[in-house]
Amino acid sequence: MAFDEKLAVRIRKRIGNQKGLVEKQMFGGIAFLLHGNMCVGIHKDELIVRLAAEATDQALREKHTRIFDLSGGRTMKGWILVQPKGLGTDAALGKWVTIGVEYAAWLPAKKRASKKG
Repeated sequence: MAFDEKLAVRIRKRIGNQKGLVEKQMFGGIAFLLHGNMCVGIHKDELIVRLAAEATDQALREKHTRIFDLSGGRTMKGWILVQPKGLGTDAALGKWVTIGVEYAAWLPAKKRASKKG
């Protein structure tokens, strides 16, 4: 299983057709990027949420969350994982998706890389 397809469907329903939203394969799963900035993603069956670095500690006090650490020891402020038990309802998923989307919308849009010819 690369990532939870059912969770991806739930996220797509929640996010809708926002201008500037793109799906991209990342972290062995899928990521949702808004104007080039990742807002949420899926790694196996967990939700990756990007949030303000200063909000990380507070988010980690919530049940079923953990630090995003796929590199084996290097923790990343501003990134958390929400375990499946924390995503059981649409409201629970919606809360985390909203946090990620609002943060990504606040960030400056990334410029597209120019193609070299």
